[in-house]
Amino acid sequence: MSPRSPLDRRRFVSLSLAATASAAASPWTALAQSATRATLVLHPDQPGPSVPANFLGLSYETQQLSDPTFFSPANKGLIAQLRALAPHGVLRLGGNTSDYGYWKPTPDSKMPPRKPREYKVGDPDPNTAYAVTPEAVHNLNAFLDATGWTCLYGINLGTNIPSLAAEEAAFVTKTLGPKLEYLQIGNEADRFGSTIRDPQTWGVDAFLAEWLTFAKAILAKVPNAMFGMPDIASNATWFATIGEKLKDDPIRAHIACLSHHYYIGGPPSNPEMTIDKILRPNPTVLKQAEMTSAAAKKLDTHWRMTEGNTCYRGGKPGVSDVFASALWSADYLLQLASLGYAGVNLHGGDGQMVANSLGGKLPGDELVLAAHGNPAEHPHPYYTPIAHIGDKYVAEPVSVGMRFAGIFAGAQLFALDFDPGPVNATAYAGRLANGQHAVAIINKDRTQPLAIDLARYSLGFTLTAPALDSRSAELGEPSRFREVSIVPPSSAIILYSTQG
Repeated sequence: MSPRSPLDRRRFVSLSLAATASAAASPWTALAQSATRATLVLHPDQPGPSVPANFLGLSYETQQLSDPTFFSPANKGLIAQLRALAPHGVLRLGGNTSDYGYWKPTPDSKMPPRKPREYKVGDPDPNTAYAVTPEAVHNLNAFLDATGWTCLYGINLGTNIPSLAAEEAAFVTKTLGPKLEYLQIGNEADRFGSTIRDPQTWGVDAFLAEWLTFAKAILAKVPNAMFGMPDIASNATWFATIGEKLKDDPIRAHIACLSHHYYIGGPPSNPEMTIDKILRPNPTVLKQAEMTSAAAKKLDTHWRMTEGNTCYRGGKPGVSDVFASALWSADYLLQLASLGYAGVNLHGGDGQMVANSLGGKLPGDELVLAAHGNPAEHPHPYYTPIAHIGDKYVAEPVSVGMRFAGIFAGAQLFALDFDPGPVNATAYAGRLANGQHAVAIINKDRTQPLAIDLARYSLGFTLTAPALDSRSAELGEPSRFREVSIVPPSSAIILYSTQG
């Protein structure tokens, strides 16, 4: 990381607090008097990564395709939510269930044989099986047309055979055409040793050998196929081996992206999974980025976070479904953009499908019931960006934070020096597609306001809620912020330059 990267919080230049002409007593006056003065200087002459226009993405279980009406042009509520989230996003189909489905091109097609195995808590039932049909893929194509989004399509590695994988890949590639970003073979293969492979023999080398068998079978039918890999859960050390072993392999030309997942922690029963935890800086993010980008550069390809969220195993009530998750997602997405990621897919979808990926139930429900609450009053899964409640689709707080970060889609980030002192805050800056400069300041601190003043900048958007544990979030115009240049506790703002 360069000494003047968008994440540098220690180099600083003093800034003065902008005071209003009126000194009338108000909550804002008290807030201004108690605010910590941040130090901030921008370096638009030091360009950073470019943020792709389709940086935002959502991740869904592949099992959603077992219901051909879900991703279809008839699902207008979900289409409207995706269009509101991003005009050009990326839908990723994968998750734990992606290694339990099978391609069924005709009504008489049979599922590949499967070895029996024991059930492991937190993973799909070993007997989980569902079909993906041509109807589902045709409907998916029309759904993508209606949203303006593209797709990362997951292919079963865990319980599949190469020939059937190749047939599915060929059909999907032909049907989706340019809306297919790439194919993903397998989900979280670094965990296969504890689920669907022999732990004594499974590792990165075994994965590569098996992955290449599937990839070559697909290439025999789809010569121009592109792949994302390895889509690991957490073992980022795999990237070093993959980068070294494939850097001189002809398959390198077909690798569109290196990918990994990221959940802050879990499971929901873990008492350490709190609002304060998800808002604290996590060094794992930088470690994953370093190992992923190093391997990607060896292969001359992109890197992406394709599945993640706050708390694994479906999210935690009171943490994953409240305003704190909006501040987390806004900051996490912009941090990954500043680190050069091609995009981010936050996981969610239909509650039953995510429950199936975890063995049949959402652990968060047990916490709500233990507190004498009603699980139906929460989104399912708890961390989903878009909740399916009855016949409606609802934007949850985490997706509002995504929209905040999405303002920088298509921007050229540039360096800044930012020191918020003792306040838990971050800042990012970039030149938008229209040439205007934008600065995002995210104050994740519970109690401390932050004073910010930039000459020739005005407030553009604010991300607010009554409290960190509020079940809603608002991305709006800054009417509440106009008196002084203050970022209150638990809020975020975007400043726009008033001249080029």
